[in-house]
Amino acid sequence: MALEMEKLDWKPFRNALDKKDRKLFDDMFDIPRLYTSACSYSVQTVRLYPILMSILLYHFKQLTQCISEAERIEAKLNSSKNKGSTKEKEEEQLAQPTAVPQQRQGQLRLSEF
Repeated sequence: MALEMEKLDWKPFRNALDKKDRKLFDDMFDIPRLYTSACSYSVQTVRLYPILMSILLYHFKQLTQCISEAERIEAKLNSSKNKGSTKEKEEEQLAQPTAVPQQRQGQLRLSEF
């Protein structure tokens, strides 16, 4: 009931929005319905506070899920990238001639001139 009253108070604001934004605004005001029991248990003098907290909580949960999913995808990409680069390094090492021992580096023989 408090949600509907608050929605009526915001009707002039809603009506001033573009049609696309009105739909988004209506969707946003539907979010607190998911948290009706929490809103009703929260005794607030300003009825908008539990509504806003419901909307914030919902979006925070979505943001946290998106971050977790992005981190999971990033880790998967990094692990496949590392596997590929390890294979490439091994192939490069096999293709290169055996390295010259340290003591011979910088020393030239007469036959090399």
